Amino acid sequence: MASSGPLIVSVSGLRGIVGDSLTPAVALAYGSAFAAHLGGGTVVLSRDGRPSGTLLRYALNAALLASGCDVLDLGVVATPTVGLAVRTLQAAGGIQITASHNPAPYNGIKLFGADGRVLQANVGAEVKRLFEAGSARQAAWNELGTIRHHRQAEETHGDRVLQLIDGARIRGMRFKVLLDANGGAGGPLGQRLLQSLAVETVPLNCEPDGLFRHEPEPTAENLAEVAPLVKKHGAHLGFALDPDSDRLALIDENGRYIGEELTLALATLARLRRERGPVVINLSTSRLVQDIAARFDCPCYRAPVGEAHVADRMIQVGAIFGGEGNGGVIDPRVGYVRDPFIAMGLILGLMAETGRKLSELVSELPHYEIVKDKYTVMPERLPALFEALTARWPEAQVNREDGLRLDWKDRWLQVRASNTEPIVRVIAEAPTAELARSLCAEVAKLLA
Repeated sequence: MASSGPLIVSVSGLRGIVGDSLTPAVALAYGSAFAAHLGGGTVVLSRDGRPSGTLLRYALNAALLASGCDVLDLGVVATPTVGLAVRTLQAAGGIQITASHNPAPYNGIKLFGADGRVLQANVGAEVKRLFEAGSARQAAWNELGTIRHHRQAEETHGDRVLQLIDGARIRGMRFKVLLDANGGAGGPLGQRLLQSLAVETVPLNCEPDGLFRHEPEPTAENLAEVAPLVKKHGAHLGFALDPDSDRLALIDENGRYIGEELTLALATLARLRRERGPVVINLSTSRLVQDIAARFDCPCYRAPVGEAHVADRMIQVGAIFGGEGNGGVIDPRVGYVRDPFIAMGLILGLMAETGRKLSELVSELPHYEIVKDKYTVMPERLPALFEALTARWPEAQVNREDGLRLDWKDRWLQVRASNTEPIVRVIAEAPTAELARSLCAEVAKLLA
């Protein structure tokens, strides 16, 4: 039977439709390739709440044990918890079974190095090569790996976040927060963290059962029924997580979707108020973060999309903060992994320190409108599309570091192939939504 959905293999892992392009055999082969790369040692293994994760977990355990790797099974935990656990437990690497924001039929495998980061591009490329070559490392019968269960990783993660924020000030505010985990992995840790901060929590779908009550990506459209509940419950704000909990979207006290771009902006503001230093964002992130960094006389660098690229650039320039405009905040004090839990703490701390409501904090920021579209496009069409766009706007500054980005004084447009889906993403930012939409519309015309 032909596959209805491709297996997407990138330098950071793979994703596919379970039972179709992603099968136990595929997971076994990919786990074997990773183990062959590691050459032994201890591997941290976990999953998000998707029920299919149990199936893939058995296949990966078999691959790792057969290769002579020992496994520390964390159970169901958030992706940033895995990165921190790899470092604190001094493991050789880590595996998170997750498809992030992809729909329910999908699952995937995300790989971490011994530094607790998502694999660097060159290392990920080597694992990909080993996978495609069918490489495996077979240990002798008396050298097979073992499995141990480790259930303290969430507690360690929560404790680390609490060490880095002004918990006493937050506790004194007696905040009320609606937390929507949508059946994802971050519900338990999110609740534990908020309770530790004396925050009255309205939990929404916080059992990590992987049964999504709405589409998993925390966009305005997908949170349309969740957002009004913040005002209904009289909460100060709402936090919405994606399934593996490495992204955070915000809803203000009026039930208005604030979004993911402003998550990074507000967290950056909170961080730079306390300490000055370089910031790194990706080429698809709002210039709002750049404006905030300039306010504190801090440099702001850009990197290609993908947390591995952002982390690379952060290390290169000694950044104290960074992230991506999809709600992914990276604080190296916790780890070089997108982490919504430190973001929660920083934003609550900012509200407590300033005495401002979330809506007031947003109103005080520079205003831009960002529009994001996506189209199914075969990769071979992209070079011609890029040439047509540069010819359409010869006055724009051209950047080809990640797809094509065109910059003007007051707006920008980026067109790039997704790393995880067979689509092209089109992002435009401008002073008005009308102007941003018009830029995206020009791309759509060229694709018609």
